Amino acid sequence: MLKMMRKHAKFFYILFFIVILSFIFWGVGSVDKSTAVAVVKIEKEQITLEDFWTAYDRARNFYREVYKDKFNDELEKQLNIKQLVLDALINERVLFITAKKAGITVTDEELEDAIINDPAFLRDGRFNKDIYLRILDLNRMTPEFFESMKRKEITALKMRRLVGESVALTDIDLKKPSGGEQPKGDVVQAMLLEMRDKALKSYIEGIKSKMKIQVNQQLIS
Repeated sequence: MLKMMRKHAKFFYILFFIVILSFIFWGVGSVDKSTAVAVVKIEKEQITLEDFWTAYDRARNFYREVYKDKFNDELEKQLNIKQLVLDALINERVLFITAKKAGITVTDEELEDAIINDPAFLRDGRFNKDIYLRILDLNRMTPEFFESMKRKEITALKMRRLVGESVALTDIDLKKPSGGEQPKGDVVQAMLLEMRDKALKSYIEGIKSKMKIQVNQQLIS
C-alpha cells in the first residue's frame, strides 16, 4: 500500500490536501486570535496551534481509514503527517495572502452558492438551514464568522485555479511518454494535472521566498 501511494504521490497529495483543508474554516470556532498561540506567522496572518491540531486530526483519521489495521505510530512517522499538514496549511495561507494582494475577491453570490451546495449542509440533495446552523453551533461558530472564513477559502481557491489554468499541454508535451504517439483521455488529464501541480508548487515556493514566514516547530514536535 505504501509503495503504491508513493508511486502515485502527486495524485494522492491532491486528495490528501482536499481532505485536511475541507471544513477547517481558516480558524477554529470562536478562538480569540489575539491570545491564541501561533505555530506559524505569515505577514499579518497566523496559523494557530488549534488550527494545526484540527487539520492534523483530520489527516490522521484520513490515513487511518486508508490503512486500516496497518496504521500505527511507525507508519505515521514514515508518512510524516505533521509536516504534510503544516506545509499544506502554510501553502494555503500564502495563496490567500497573494490573492488578496492581487485584488481577487468573492461576491456574495459566489459565497452563497458555495454554502448552499456544500455536501455537509445538504439533506435529500437540498440545502438544509437547520443542519447548517447545527454544524456551525457544534464547531462554536456564528454564521457571520463562518462566512468570513469561507470567503478566505474561496479566495485562495481562485488563486489556485488561476495559476493552474495558466498551464496548457503542448504537442511536444503530449508526445513525450509514448514515443511520438499522442496519448488521449485519462492520460492527457493525468499529464495536465501533474504539470499544473508542479506549476502551483513552484509558484507557491517563489512567493514564500519573498515573504516573512516564522514557524515555531517545537510546538508540534
